[in-house]
Amino acid sequence: MATVLITGANRGIGLEFVKQYLARGENVIGTCRDIEAAEALAQLSANNENLQLLKLDVANDESLMAFPAQLVNSPIDIFINNAGVYGPRNSVFNNVDAENWLPVLRVNTIAPMLLTQRIIENLKQGEGKKLLYVTSKMGSIDDNNGGGSYVYRSSKAALNAVVKSIAVDLGGAGFDVAVLHPGWVRTDMGGPNGLIDTETSVVGMISVIDNLNSDNTGSFFNYDGTIIPW
Repeated sequence: MATVLITGANRGIGLEFVKQYLARGENVIGTCRDIEAAEALAQLSANNENLQLLKLDVANDESLMAFPAQLVNSPIDIFINNAGVYGPRNSVFNNVDAENWLPVLRVNTIAPMLLTQRIIENLKQGEGKKLLYVTSKMGSIDDNNGGGSYVYRSSKAALNAVVKSIAVDLGGAGFDVAVLHPGWVRTDMGGPNGLIDTETSVVGMISVIDNLNSDNTGSFFNYDGTIIPW
């Protein structure tokens, strides 16, 4: 039985990861900013002793610093960094400034790195040693044919670079690391016009996670297992 840590677990893709890993009989640690307001998570927790809920605000330095103490010495086999934000929808040319850019970089790019560093001892104790970071195809420089979306695109492109380095640096310690594009999913972030639902997305991503190994570590995966160019 694996222990899976999932950030941003209160809704959308994160919540679906929680549901599917619980259905597989795994131990799940789900985090969110406001546990009291996370009704769907609370319902799951009330009916499943394999689910532990912990408070974590990835945009808050104090919360990031305090988080490892909540884990105590729990080994973590699979870490899924799902928490993220889109930021301003109108980040087009001549409408971008530091005030709306920096908070998105903080959540999407900086926090995943800081959190990984903070929980590395728990990850080392785990047997799975799989680190996954939910990104977006919009962070692919090669795939950018539409322009615009400066804030979100740049935050995910930067995350991709960070995770690639994590894969290189931790490979010798037995870690397998990847970034995952969930597809265009019908969620609060993806909007109602998404091409797939959360269940389809997460089924695919879990299959990718199951098949992640030393041969394909450091890759940029689509939810269906295909490789996305950087």
